[in-house]
Amino acid sequence: MAADKALRGYLNILAGKNRPRFKTADLSARAERAESLLAACELCEHKCLVDRNAGELGECKVGTGMSVASAFDHLGEEPFFVPSFTIFFRSCTFHCQFCQNWDISQVAEQELTPNMSETALARHIDAHAYCKNVNFVGGEPTPYLPFILRTLTDVRADIPVIWNSNFYMSEQSMDILAGTVDVYLSDFKYGNDACAERLSGIKNYWRIVKRNHQLAFNDAEVVIRHLILPGHLDCCTKPILRHIADNMGEDVVVNLMDQYRPCYNAAGFPELTGRITADEFRQAVKYAEQLGLNFII
Repeated sequence: MAADKALRGYLNILAGKNRPRFKTADLSARAERAESLLAACELCEHKCLVDRNAGELGECKVGTGMSVASAFDHLGEEPFFVPSFTIFFRSCTFHCQFCQNWDISQVAEQELTPNMSETALARHIDAHAYCKNVNFVGGEPTPYLPFILRTLTDVRADIPVIWNSNFYMSEQSMDILAGTVDVYLSDFKYGNDACAERLSGIKNYWRIVKRNHQLAFNDAEVVIRHLILPGHLDCCTKPILRHIADNMGEDVVVNLMDQYRPCYNAAGFPELTGRITADEFRQAVKYAEQLGLNFII
């Protein structure tokens, strides 16, 4: 089935049958709500409560503007998304010790000088409207939510929106996003809290990310990426796949990813110093088949 049923709304936009959801959403009101959260920031579940408007910085180190690392036509996403006009923001709400994008996600505050206005980014999106979507990613887009919404208010093109995220958003952010996103593209990493805290410095991962997947599923279409980590088949991969099967079934697309490679600080974690084995990948695929998931590899 892949994308044909699970992403019917997105495919209808591409076919000109529907308009992107942000075109009918009250973006100005949503942007104001998101901006109000900056005074005691709780855009993500770290809930640092710093006043970003006054220059205070929380876990993400993002201040009062957008720091864009790159924006280009991405050909390496899922086949039904490419070409995808992908905007990579600097910084992240996670500190994954094996991050393949660590050079833009794990940054010092002096590297986060705002370098693009909302108007300039909107024109950039319009100039790439021949792509199948605009894809907000990072790092992590959540710290930039108010600026992204302001950008979309100025986008002229009818282009579908992908929210490409680690899904550690607060409930307030999820509520603001509802009705604006065409496809949520998640990075579902861990099947328990212990692995999340050990490898990404994140607390309460399982409860929060499960909640946000359900909210996303209730709001729009969902594609879930799961990067299989070596040695984490039973503690992470299988619980995640079971949760998806029990709560979303074949109405989402699952991308089982086997391209893990040791990066950043992975050498400090014995199980992460090599790639996954062929047997681990076979077991993951077999389990997804047994669960009846709608998956790609």
